[in-house]
Amino acid sequence: MKIIPYLFFNGQCKEALAFYSDVLGGKSLGEFTFGASPMAHTVPADWGDKIMHTAIQIGDQTINACDAPPPYYQQPQGFRVCIDLETEADAERIYPLLSAGGKIEMPLQKTFWAKQFAMFDDRYGTKWMINVSQPM
Repeated sequence: MKIIPYLFFNGQCKEALAFYSDVLGGKSLGEFTFGASPMAHTVPADWGDKIMHTAIQIGDQTINACDAPPPYYQQPQGFRVCIDLETEADAERIYPLLSAGGKIEMPLQKTFWAKQFAMFDDRYGTKWMINVSQPM
């Protein structure tokens, strides 16, 4: 079994997934646009190049995503995508890149449960946690 996060965007999916691929070392698995689909008539005319479905692979993990057509987009809430990293150096490299222009809820820091931990919303509205585990 795999559990794969599926992220929804308000028209910035292509840009956001390219950014995540760059920061996290991922690669695109392809994309489908609304304009090239049988669903083209269900979205506004200027949504032809928006993403109906895409995926990136990061190591052995996958993130799926799409643009949610108006009026179906809702700001994400009630979850976070957690990146569990091996080293503090990885956290210190990824955190400033992924959180830039977003909203920091808990800056990267040592906690009683982790060597490094942070919570933030990125500039696209995706909610993240960065964690570097320590023995319990």
